[in-house]
Amino acid sequence: MNAPPVEEYPFEDTHDLRKGPDLHPALLGLLPFIGLWRGRGQGGFPEPEDFNFAQEVRISHDGRPFLAYESRIWILDEDSKPTGMGEREVGFWRPVLNAEGRPTDEMEATLTTQNGVIEIYEGAATGTRLEMATAGVGHTATGLAVTGSHRLYGIVDAALLYAQELATADGPTLHPHLSARLIRVGG
Repeated sequence: MNAPPVEEYPFEDTHDLRKGPDLHPALLGLLPFIGLWRGRGQGGFPEPEDFNFAQEVRISHDGRPFLAYESRIWILDEDSKPTGMGEREVGFWRPVLNAEGRPTDEMEATLTTQNGVIEIYEGAATGTRLEMATAGVGHTATGLAVTGSHRLYGIVDAALLYAQELATADGPTLHPHLSARLIRVGG
């Protein structure tokens, strides 16, 4: 306990490919997704009423073969004014590497929310499209009882579009949960 103080974290994490560490070659297939994105969307299930929201997503790297993912949502009223904070999510996306260490189209992701939900995803990334579904879901005793989820991301006309479906303990059927169109504002 008598060790000297520690300096700040010495390694850089970036969503801007013009700065920071070189992108790991295994991430070249995910290159279009890296950046700081902001825009608007709509949400619903499991909330009783549909709602409009604004969102900021940061997809960054630190030179290793995975991407860091962070999303913040805030709820908007009918005049597009913020009325409160929404879902917050953090996690990691990573390509599956073959026996030679080369990336495949297969993807894995781990994501967690402030609602006490942890999701493990598997899927595929091809071109500017990433689709994945839950391979496992866990939640805390008081967390939202999510049982499954499906996500589709795509780069369309230079925007990041996505749709997420969600199933809860109320039944195995997936329902539309969130969808948005986000514009690159950094990176």
